[in-house]
Amino acid sequence: MGTHHPRYRRRSRSPHASVRRHHRAAYRHRGRSRRQLTRVASVSDTDDAWFNLESVYAALADNRRIVPTFKAALADAASVLDGKFSAGVDVEALVHGRARFVDELLRLAWSRFEWNENRGSFWKNRISLLAVGGYGRGELHPCSDIDLLILLERPRYQAHRQNIQSFITMLWDMGLEVGHSVRSVKECSQQANRDLSIVTAMMESRTIAGDEELRARMLKHIAPRKMWSPAAFYKAKVNEQEERHEKSNHTEYSLEPNVKSSPGGLRDIQTIMWIAKRQYDCGSFEDLVGAGFLSADECEVLREGRRFLWKLRWGLHSVAGREDDRLLFEYQKTLASQFGYEDNEQLAVEQFMQDYYRTALSVFATNELLLQHFDEAIVRPRDRARVEPLNERFQIRSRTIEAVSDDVFVRHPPALLELFVLLGTNEDRIDTVRATTARLVSNHVHLIDDAFRRDPEVTEMFLTLLSSSTRLFSQLRRMERYGILEAYLPEFRPVIGQMQFDLFHIYTVDAHTLQVVRNMRRFRYRNQEQQFPIAAHIYPRLPKVELLYIAGLYHDIAKGQGGDHSKLGVAVVRDFCERHRMGTWDTNLIAWLVENHLVMSTTAQRTDLSDPETIHDFAVFVQDQVRLDYLYALTVADINATNPTLWNGWRASLMHQLYTQTKRHLRAGTEHYVDKAEFIAENRRAALQRMSEKGWAEDAVLAAWQQIGEDYFLRESVSDIVWHTEALLEHDLASGPLILIGDFRTLRTDEGATQIFIHHRGATDHFIATARAFEQLALNVVDARITGDGDASFNTFHVLEESGRRVGDRAGRRAEITHALRDHLSGNGGNSRRRRPRSLRSFDVKTSVNLKDDDLGRTAVEIITPDRPGLLATVAGVFLEQGVVLLGARITTLGERVEDLFYVTREDGSPFAGSEFGEALTDAVVAALDTSPADIREAS
Repeated sequence: MGTHHPRYRRRSRSPHASVRRHHRAAYRHRGRSRRQLTRVASVSDTDDAWFNLESVYAALADNRRIVPTFKAALADAASVLDGKFSAGVDVEALVHGRARFVDELLRLAWSRFEWNENRGSFWKNRISLLAVGGYGRGELHPCSDIDLLILLERPRYQAHRQNIQSFITMLWDMGLEVGHSVRSVKECSQQANRDLSIVTAMMESRTIAGDEELRARMLKHIAPRKMWSPAAFYKAKVNEQEERHEKSNHTEYSLEPNVKSSPGGLRDIQTIMWIAKRQYDCGSFEDLVGAGFLSADECEVLREGRRFLWKLRWGLHSVAGREDDRLLFEYQKTLASQFGYEDNEQLAVEQFMQDYYRTALSVFATNELLLQHFDEAIVRPRDRARVEPLNERFQIRSRTIEAVSDDVFVRHPPALLELFVLLGTNEDRIDTVRATTARLVSNHVHLIDDAFRRDPEVTEMFLTLLSSSTRLFSQLRRMERYGILEAYLPEFRPVIGQMQFDLFHIYTVDAHTLQVVRNMRRFRYRNQEQQFPIAAHIYPRLPKVELLYIAGLYHDIAKGQGGDHSKLGVAVVRDFCERHRMGTWDTNLIAWLVENHLVMSTTAQRTDLSDPETIHDFAVFVQDQVRLDYLYALTVADINATNPTLWNGWRASLMHQLYTQTKRHLRAGTEHYVDKAEFIAENRRAALQRMSEKGWAEDAVLAAWQQIGEDYFLRESVSDIVWHTEALLEHDLASGPLILIGDFRTLRTDEGATQIFIHHRGATDHFIATARAFEQLALNVVDARITGDGDASFNTFHVLEESGRRVGDRAGRRAEITHALRDHLSGNGGNSRRRRPRSLRSFDVKTSVNLKDDDLGRTAVEIITPDRPGLLATVAGVFLEQGVVLLGARITTLGERVEDLFYVTREDGSPFAGSEFGEALTDAVVAALDTSPADIREAS
């Protein structure tokens, strides 16, 4: 639980068996009268029928087989509670019922010992057994820790030491997960004064057995007037929550959230209750409502949120078989099924997680509101700061914006949106919304109807908000938490909390959408020029930047509706534009961006950018520079908001290359077309001239190029052709294959990938050997260009380290790569050390293979399959067995799956899509990849 000082925590058994035997003997042979073994207190009458403790009472009365009887009672109770949970009994009854059952067992165990032996006044020391922390609140989940405080009147333990040790050993032997501390009242005061977690646990204590007056004395010692004033406690708890949220990247939308500690989790509810208890001595939601600090609606949000999260936590403990509060992928599908979710347009697990995320969002929003309220009531209760009027509806007080009266929104409903405009345009004077005003907003969301949405004053204000110079992302996120965003844009409601059950999309659709807008805003900052140079250059030159934001808000608006969300989103965004009275040009541009927001990314990653026809076709598609600029900015913002790991140096260089070449083509005019033969001839001519300038004879150069296919001169730059050719002329293949390692980059040093050029003669399985070497080296191949004639191969690979970075200039790493490649190409390579991550086990992605012939006489083989070690080598092996010649590859990893593109022909150089040969290849690839190879090792 984390609420006790480490010095006083005891979780493990004594390491010495003899000590444990001594302790067990101490309680096993203590005789107790039948009268003393009657029930100290009974389990609640509500739960009486659930548990049968008669066997325990009988065993204690006869002084026989005490521990086995206790263990059997615990197992029976667990079975009963699991059955009740499966039957749909309210989880609150289960959580409190288990706590009351454990109370009874602890009282019975405690009663086995004589705690008040009178050995004289010096030795007499009153003692009590207290439940603390979550158990102190009367809450126990199946595998929760049972946190105990053994409280003594004075810091002298001699009279009770052996009994305490024997009592704790007895609990361990019973199978209880006990965390305990032993302290006197004075020590409690000293420890609590120094440690926030200890004072918090003691605040929630209750007496299980012993003298209740001891706990009362302890509570007096740790009272707010003596330590941890309400203001100091509030500040410490807010800082604690901030640090906890920091571990979750301040998002309630983690892929594998912790239902206890993630934003919007149980800890956020408990934080509110701790602060309330410290200030107002309120122990329940109802107490806070009665005190006027919690509205009935807020009480309902917290109560229902806690019930939902408790249900998840109970289910998690049951499924995991241990205390595990992480909603891991492997548990999500199981729990979704247990809770009755079924697949429809959305997977059952996605519906289940959407309910979780919506609950977390509501809890977090309420937590945020109440913390603001506590800040005003506890930290600044007599704030007499000067009030600065903003207009007739709002004013500023202590850097917070507040409504001038409670009926502001009734009198003028557009003020519900005006509030956020004022926040966005007064950054220098306003930090946040006053709690009373935030409540007013939430209480008047119902005023937003169709008439409100079409009110010219309102629509103009929303466009003004989108055009504001600062804090747009913050205001959109605040609007979502207050319920304003989905009320004003009802089309946004279905995507709130909507997740996709994969590792590629790490945010829910709504969180991703707002993150896209946030990324767009980042492009205007000077410190972003290094990471996004083109976007930073484009941003200030966009005719209307708000059009980019609208496209960002709506690009995924139709996800989860079935069909192509890009096309379905067009009608939705056109309705928005019509409602906001936007012009034809603006509307058409936004709709085009929404419909085509994936095109630039797909073109960059899935096509051959060295082919002039690719650039020509893309230039014709975008039509003009303005569209190119908008689409580039949207694409970069979208990629970075989908999964930050996607934006590596290689993808950045591909986007850079596509943008600059398309821009150059647009300037020349789309009617200008570069013939491939001309392009190849020009590259050969330029490379030959440079070789001549370096002193190489033309005959020697041409002879070196004889076995290299024409495609090589289409795909490689002139500088790389020169680099490769010089090495070919200088290298003696008798000494082994030629291996060159260098960095391919754009003008920016952090873009690109490491290029590895390999010239080899002999074996036809050289690509398999190379792939295995890269696997062993933990290098990710992002691009492969395979050329050659006869038994000679001239292959160019672009690779990245697992971190997404280039190899760089590290001499040791380059030597390691060269050595491994030589070993594998000679047939002496080792095995891969890479393991399949745990998270991949939960995703059932079946292999799909699509074949399509291209204009270059090749067949493009698209393979979508789960990621796993050795994948590239496996595919290459199938190609070799089936008589397929590999010419090139584009490797794209998207979370738990890969979408690889291979360019191939038959051995006679012909394409084969739609043929029996193609069908046979497809079957062979699927058969090889959908089996579970023994060498795929799982990582825990």
